[in-house]
Amino acid sequence: MEKTIGKIGILGIKMLCFVYKSLKTEYLYLYVDKADDFSAVPAALLATLGRLALVMELELTPERQLARESAEKIIASIEEKGFFVQLPPVKESALKS
Repeated sequence: MEKTIGKIGILGIKMLCFVYKSLKTEYLYLYVDKADDFSAVPAALLATLGRLALVMELELTPERQLARESAEKIIASIEEKGFFVQLPPVKESALKS
């Protein structure tokens, strides 16, 4: 699939991205703009993520509402670095320490 960074539509910029979950760490996700292309992801980060499984293909716009992250932040990271990592939520017990 082609990436659509910078494509202008009614809602503004659109980006097609692919979301992978880490099979090593629960709730750790990697967003990239091309399916199965991890060439922009540093080797050390890929090692930390472990095996990855594709969980969804997603069209992002800055206005899109996501559960845990800002779509605008994800788009900016992919445009700048070629990927975005969504970290697991911080456990409440860790916040009290």
